[in-house]
Amino acid sequence: MPRHRLARAALLATVFVCAACGLVYELSLVTLGSYLIGDTAAQASITLSVMVCSMGVGALVAKPLRSRAAAAFVAVELALAVVGGLSVAALYASYAWLNIYTGTLVLAAAVIGMLVGAEIPLLMELLQDIRKQEASSAVADLFAADYVGALLGGLAFPFLLLPVFGQIRGSLVVGVVNAVAGLALAFFFFRDKMTRGARHTLIAATVAVACGLTGSYLYADRFEATAQQALFAHPIVWQTRTPYQQIVLTESFSPFATTDTRLYLNGGLQFSSIDEYRYHEALVHPVLSGPRRAVLVLGGGDGLALREILRYPDIAQVTLVELDPAMIELARTDDRLTDLNRRAFDDPRVTVINADAFAWLRTAPGLFDAVIVDLPDPDQTSVAKLYSKEFYAMTAHVLAPGARMVVQSGSPFFAPRSFWTIDATVRAAGLYTTPYHVDVPSFGDWGFVLVSATAPPTPTLRGPGPLRSLDEATLTAATVFPPDRRAVDPEVSTLMHPVILDLQRQEWR
Repeated sequence: MPRHRLARAALLATVFVCAACGLVYELSLVTLGSYLIGDTAAQASITLSVMVCSMGVGALVAKPLRSRAAAAFVAVELALAVVGGLSVAALYASYAWLNIYTGTLVLAAAVIGMLVGAEIPLLMELLQDIRKQEASSAVADLFAADYVGALLGGLAFPFLLLPVFGQIRGSLVVGVVNAVAGLALAFFFFRDKMTRGARHTLIAATVAVACGLTGSYLYADRFEATAQQALFAHPIVWQTRTPYQQIVLTESFSPFATTDTRLYLNGGLQFSSIDEYRYHEALVHPVLSGPRRAVLVLGGGDGLALREILRYPDIAQVTLVELDPAMIELARTDDRLTDLNRRAFDDPRVTVINADAFAWLRTAPGLFDAVIVDLPDPDQTSVAKLYSKEFYAMTAHVLAPGARMVVQSGSPFFAPRSFWTIDATVRAAGLYTTPYHVDVPSFGDWGFVLVSATAPPTPTLRGPGPLRSLDEATLTAATVFPPDRRAVDPEVSTLMHPVILDLQRQEWR
């Protein structure tokens, strides 16, 4: 193959690789934001809009550099390797230690966008230097390689980089690829376009970048563990990141030998072993005071609601639908959790289904006497659909005659608009509700919505024996809300208008 054709093929291959790297940086920032902040739509909008705008600025800034296109291109790729490769770690550090995120995200997205935008004018100059061609033809070639490369990056991020390397190391690996691609193109095909001093400077800069990224890669686990611990008040004893969420267990000991085990999902507290019984007794026993032979649990992967359900000997079948199999495995095998849930998953009456509750309900087989909706708070786009009118309408279809349902509904004190929106949304699905609330010290005042298909249900207790935190008197009182925490024109949350997501972000900030 003639040298000019080889150089042209190498340049288009470099465009392909650099486009893949650029999209991975974008996806890394969006994904990290969804893990830490929870609002995927907002994180994607901020990241993509800032990056696209900055790409335009970067293209203009690169125009004066076209006379030294080869050296400038290598410099841009080295800078992109550093900024893009370290962006996830920098954002995580800013969030963990400085409690600053959005401002750092905008800065990172702007710098990465400018560097990505500077690539195309420089590559266009190098392409024309190989062989003159019409501008429209050159643009078509470059953009074809660029867009196809973006496809590679879009697929590689969720299916290769994230599961194999994780977010921090994955971005570092991409940074190295970015640097190598730029350096290889320039030094193998355009070294005669650079002065000797420029070549030596770029080689030294490449060595420094390589050492920095390699050191960061080796230190990534220690950095992540240190940053994670900064987010939690108690020592982390177990943690993992699954395709669905980050799961963290912490544990602390008081001078009186009391152990406090806490579960966090994506940074949100799910329970404290000291007072979780108050939450789970209030969640489970009022709804099981009605028919209860067949029970459906949506969420509740820690097995603590299951523990309360299995106290009833007349319950014949419990179906638990949990999205993340890693959560079920943890609850089955970790001694800290099995001590709390009393090995509930080993009970032969329990059937576990690993599925998205929304999708599963669309084809759910059979009817249930009681449905317990024990899902995380709707502070993420992926969870907001589980608090929509459409979701509650689907749950209504699996309620047997006389059945009851309960929905954990957040705090009527700290997030009253969210709480009453959940109640209004359930009622909008054609169901009848009775809200109630209890005190859970780890959470504060916490609320639930008891649901029936025929009439507003009366919370009562018809259980297996005395409870630690509830009796008939306290449950009756739990249905009374103070004047400043009663419903005032609540909205209805739907799939197309998830108002619950905005309310959660406003009230829990």
